[in-house]
Amino acid sequence: MLAINQIQVKELISPCNITGIDYVINPYVGCSHDCTYCYAEFMKRFTDHTEDWGKFVDVKTCEKKLNVKKLIGKKVVLSTVTDPYQHVEAKFQNTRRILEQLVDVDTYVSILTKSSLVLRDIDLFKQMKNIDVAISLNTLDDNFRKLSEPMTPSVSQRVNAIKELHKNGITTKIFTSPIFPYITNISALYRELKDDVDEWNFENLNLRGAYKARVLTLIKEYYPQFYPNYLKIYAQKEDNREFWDSVKQSIEQNFSAVNHRILFYHSSHTKKEWRVEPLL
Repeated sequence: MLAINQIQVKELISPCNITGIDYVINPYVGCSHDCTYCYAEFMKRFTDHTEDWGKFVDVKTCEKKLNVKKLIGKKVVLSTVTDPYQHVEAKFQNTRRILEQLVDVDTYVSILTKSSLVLRDIDLFKQMKNIDVAISLNTLDDNFRKLSEPMTPSVSQRVNAIKELHKNGITTKIFTSPIFPYITNISALYRELKDDVDEWNFENLNLRGAYKARVLTLIKEYYPQFYPNYLKIYAQKEDNREFWDSVKQSIEQNFSAVNHRILFYHSSHTKKEWRVEPLL
């Protein structure tokens, strides 16, 4: 069962140290999507929760309005360590109230979500000068989605959201993250969505901390044919650079004529060579 609490905060907006982003707004603490690989799990140590990450959501309440003057000419992202359109948003509407304050502000708003609920706010997006919406989607296989992201909207709902956003003139991005080795089919995603996406973003699967064991257990149980490969890729404390470099090279070759960004981070090398088939 999901534990939902309301918490009072002094500010909703925070400075962001991610390159290219000035401020971030996380309307919630925690997330109900319960993704096996969630990178934001570290946030739990800043809370008093005993529940597992993915099993609680704190709904932020703030008496102060946003200080929109400091946002002029800046880039604001919703969100970095939560999903602004997770299930509770349908009831509490924190994200919508925040966007209503940003409609007339000369700032660049970027939204990242896994949820088709984002379509609810197209009316606001159309009133904003500079906005893009990125939908996170790393598979067209809904069975895999159910295993790795059990509480997220279905693949078909997200594909529809991407198409609807694009149809309504909203700058639409796809965030193919994380790329699961031998499972994420980038070619299939491209064929399905190539006419509906303004920018493609790619991020590799990093395995660290508690979620490393969860992901490897999932692969061993449901994709045993790939398990030895995962052990090789993630044998070191950090990701195998050469494997991901080969994926990166393939993306660069096949997306050379497409607006895209590759957000891979490496910190270790091995000598083993990996061969990756062309993505397209």
